[in-house]
Amino acid sequence: MNDIVLDELFSLQKGLDETIHAEHGVSYDDTHYKRILALLVELGEFSNETRCFKFWSLKGPSSKETIMDEYADGMHFFLSLGIPLGVVSYTHKFAPDQKELTMQIVKTYKLVTDLLSDYEAKSYAVAFSSFLNILPLLGYDGEDAISAYKKKLQVNYDRQKTGY
Repeated sequence: MNDIVLDELFSLQKGLDETIHAEHGVSYDDTHYKRILALLVELGEFSNETRCFKFWSLKGPSSKETIMDEYADGMHFFLSLGIPLGVVSYTHKFAPDQKELTMQIVKTYKLVTDLLSDYEAKSYAVAFSSFLNILPLLGYDGEDAISAYKKKLQVNYDRQKTGY
């Protein structure tokens, strides 16, 4: 699987964040913990669509489009958390350290919660890498993530215009 280069997405996210900050009178500082909680919630919603942990159910995962829509929500918050740390460039080489999707997601949850007490560029990169390493365990790639992010970006701008 190829690398994923996210430089463009940081710029796009910064534009959305600036729109939200201006519209709602907020800043990165006063939304920091809310963005971490939002990321955890979105990771849960994504996990729910994969159904990877639902050992009691025979129902399969949601469609790839639905799963990637939820994954894109997580990407929005990861990107947004990187901007105040000065992250504007990010290239990731896919290399999941877990062989099972559920364990990769659980590891990502832990690394995101670690950001509550250790919010700096290195711990951020470790958490974001763990999140990105979920993709190959689903059989998806970087282009899937970038495409889903851009699609959701437009939805998020539309939501700002309509008072979502």
